[in-house]
Amino acid sequence: MKPVVSALNAWSCVVISVFAIVILSVLGSLFGSNNHSFTGSEGSPEDGPAVAASIYVAVIVYAGFFVFCGFQAYLHLRDSRGGAISLR
Repeated sequence: MKPVVSALNAWSCVVISVFAIVILSVLGSLFGSNNHSFTGSEGSPEDGPAVAASIYVAVIVYAGFFVFCGFQAYLHLRDSRGGAISLR
């Protein structure tokens, strides 16, 4: 298979997706536990678990980006080595 995106875009997407997954997972767990710093003020949402559920949907979307971009990066690595079979 040929890669669809460039190598720079693939690796950038992998790095951004990893950071987004980590940061959003932490935020989701804080909202899910009704942490006072996130749900205690007047302007904060009252239903922390509902906010956490939508954040976890975003984590799933970023996991999909991670898988797709990781596969694209793998295709670039394989292509730079001379294809699927290297005759060295």
